[in-house]
Amino acid sequence: MNRPLLALGALILAAASGPGALAQTTAAPPPLTLKDAEALAIKNHPQVQAAQLNYQASQQAVAEARSAYFPVLQGDVTGSQGNPQARIGAGYLAASRVWDRFGQGITVSQLITDSGRTRNLVASSRLQAQASSQQYQATRYDVLLRVNQAYVQALQAQALVKVADETVAARQLLVDQVSALAQNKLRSQLDVSFASVNLAQAKLLLIRAQNGVQQAFAELTRALGLDQQQAYKLNEEPLPPSPPADSAEMVTQSFQQRPELAGMRLERESAYRFERAEHDLAYPTVSLIGVGGFIPFIHQLTTQPVPNEYESAAVNVQIPIFNGGLFAARREAARFKAQAADQRVRDLEESIARDVRVAWSDSLTAYHQLDVTAELLRQATMALDLAQGRYNLGLSSIVELTQAQLNLTEAEVESLGAKYDYQKSYAVLRYATGMLR
Repeated sequence: MNRPLLALGALILAAASGPGALAQTTAAPPPLTLKDAEALAIKNHPQVQAAQLNYQASQQAVAEARSAYFPVLQGDVTGSQGNPQARIGAGYLAASRVWDRFGQGITVSQLITDSGRTRNLVASSRLQAQASSQQYQATRYDVLLRVNQAYVQALQAQALVKVADETVAARQLLVDQVSALAQNKLRSQLDVSFASVNLAQAKLLLIRAQNGVQQAFAELTRALGLDQQQAYKLNEEPLPPSPPADSAEMVTQSFQQRPELAGMRLERESAYRFERAEHDLAYPTVSLIGVGGFIPFIHQLTTQPVPNEYESAAVNVQIPIFNGGLFAARREAARFKAQAADQRVRDLEESIARDVRVAWSDSLTAYHQLDVTAELLRQATMALDLAQGRYNLGLSSIVELTQAQLNLTEAEVESLGAKYDYQKSYAVLRYATGMLR
């Protein structure tokens, strides 16, 4: 038996086994719940990882500011060569002698006080790190909102495909029935044309619904922070409870729960502490400086020998007197920036209050649409049953039946839209009040 015959036999065997045998070769899509999707997005999304790295960087800024409290220790190795008896003639008022020498030593400096500037800088950097932590939380909640919306949108797209499939099957059945009746001269060709137009519209709905599934899963893949798109078996989520009767309490709650507002308030406090640090530039700074080392070689030209070891310590008090208004300008700039932070906090509070009121209104509207669309679907189903019966009895035309089918399809689409729109609007409401976490 040659290879073509073997291949043909394998195909016949696979066909005899039925479609189930071929389906087993294709792996079923993995299940994915909304909670799993949220956890996956928090783990993989690059925006979350970037926000976490920014928070870690801000913590290092605190250590950078605190470093001024500790002594600075540095080592020096110096060698020089100069012509004998020469003096330094330029630069300030120095006239030091130039010697051939080689030396090594260390220098230690320690800040004693800078009139509170370092303390305020450390406090400012700590507040900024706390603000960065709140921004990290805000980024996580932004990602969670997009995951919720994309997940529900994918569920809606899949449900719409199911409705479109059922619509195509129902209208195909009507076309087959009317065509058979027309062949037996019991119905006119006009009835076949009306039924065929209805079928074509259903097929267009199916094509667009399938495209909507692909777009929804592309958006879900982006929300999950994944590189490759993958199909999932999504689980239906229960309908959320009804929204509160009033939005005033929710606005107050959002002021307490929204992390970006908490971060903005911390940034404002940080700006005021930095303004105080800039104000402290006008006060004295006291430092302790110590040096010590060893000079293994020096070309001595004087009768009094220079010792090979050296050490010295000094206390330096630096008092700012005049620098062209530099410190005053820095202080004023910091004050204006702190006042600008006040206005940013106010602007964000007003934006959050507006978002809560809009989200509450949208969720309340979507909630009320649930009952209306359910009644619409019930009436459209009843109307189709009556139209089908009247048409079968010859009491009405095909126009009435096809219109009833169209009304039922629209009612099913509206019912699905109302259900999933409420889930999405309720997620936005939870996000606006700071409860989506």
